[in-house]
Amino acid sequence: MSAVRIKKGDTVRVIAGKDKGKEGKVIAINAKNHTAVVEGVNMVTKHAKPSAANQQGGILHQEAPIDISNIMYVVDGKTTKIGYEFKDGKKVRVAKATGKVIVDKKGGN
Repeated sequence: MSAVRIKKGDTVRVIAGKDKGKEGKVIAINAKNHTAVVEGVNMVTKHAKPSAANQQGGILHQEAPIDISNIMYVVDGKTTKIGYEFKDGKKVRVAKATGKVIVDKKGGN
């Protein structure tokens, strides 16, 4: 299995499946299972019993994990693969389609 190049906070587009064409922000990544949870994509209905945390209970709508092979990184409205390069002695993610360095939301590279 290949390395996971998508990170939490990235904007991605679904390229296969029932939600093909939808875009959203990555909420969570599970590298072990090769899945990602994307905002507003792969919505499922879950029935919850009332509990201390959720006193009302009832039917909840939430995102389910989607395989990473079914999503692609989006830069300037265009889907692209992600590569790595060394710039100023640091390893940075680069958008293959545009050649731009991908800046992490957390303030890293």
